[in-house]
Amino acid sequence: MKKWYIIAILTLVTAVILSGCGAKNNNNTNTGSEAGNSSEDTTYKFATDAAYAPMEYMDKDKITGFDIEFLEAVMAEAGVKYEVDNTGWDGMLEGVKQGTEYHAGVSSISITDDRKQTYDYSMPYFESINVIMVKEGSDIKSALDLKDKKVAVQSGTTADTLMTKIMGNSNTDLKKFDSNAVALLELDQGGADAVVADIAIVRDYIKNNPDKKYAEISDTTNFTPEYYGILYPKGSDLKAKLDPAIKTIIENGKYAEVYKKWFGEEPNTANLLNAK
Repeated sequence: MKKWYIIAILTLVTAVILSGCGAKNNNNTNTGSEAGNSSEDTTYKFATDAAYAPMEYMDKDKITGFDIEFLEAVMAEAGVKYEVDNTGWDGMLEGVKQGTEYHAGVSSISITDDRKQTYDYSMPYFESINVIMVKEGSDIKSALDLKDKKVAVQSGTTADTLMTKIMGNSNTDLKKFDSNAVALLELDQGGADAVVADIAIVRDYIKNNPDKKYAEISDTTNFTPEYYGILYPKGSDLKAKLDPAIKTIIENGKYAEVYKKWFGEEPNTANLLNAK
C-alpha cells in the first residue's frame, strides 16, 4: 500500500509540472516590446506634430490626417497596438531620440542623411517636394528669387535647410517658426513675401483659403523630391515589425485607398517601393 501511494503521488506531481510547462510556452507566443518584454498587450507610443494639415492635424480633440490613417492601416496589418500623442515637432524629435517615452514618430518626417546619423527610419511611405507659396501676381518665379525676400519656414524642416543654403545662415529675412501654421500666418499678415513648405501643406492651404489669392510656385531645379518615413530611435526593432506591413498595404491597394481619400489622386507606389 505504501509503495502504491508513493507512485500515485509521483505521477500526480509529474502531471502538474508538465501542465505548468505547457502554460508557459503558450505565454511566450505574445508580441515583444522595445524593452524585450514578451506581451501581446504591448502598446507602442508614437509622437506627432499635429499642426500639418492634411498630413496630421487636430480635428477638435482628435488627431487625424493622412499620416494618421496610414499608420492605422500599417498597425492593423502588423497586428500591433499603438497610440499617438501630439507632442509638437521638437518634442517629437527629442522624445524619439531618447527612446524612453516614445517608440516612434510619424509626422511627415523627410528621410535625410543628416537625420540618419541620429535616428533609424522605416521604408519610405510618401513622396513629397518643397514648393513656394506666394500671393497671386508675385514676381517670385523660383527659389533663387527668394534671396532678397522675406521667407517664412518651419524651423528644423527640409524647407529650413534648403532656404538656409540659398539665403545664408545669418540672414534675418529667413524667418523660422515652430510650426507651418505660424509661418503661414506670417504670410497672411504681410510679414513675409513667401512660405516654403511641403507640397501637400501648401496645396491644402490654397484650396481651403481661396479668398486669400495664393499661388504655388514649383522649382524642381532647386527643390528635389524627398520621401517621408516613420522615425525610430537608433537600434529600434520596430522597423523589422512594420516594414513588411508597410510593403503589404502598398502592394494590396490599402495605401492607395487612404491616399486617394486625402489627395483625390492615385499615388506613385512604384517610386515608394524603389526608393532608397
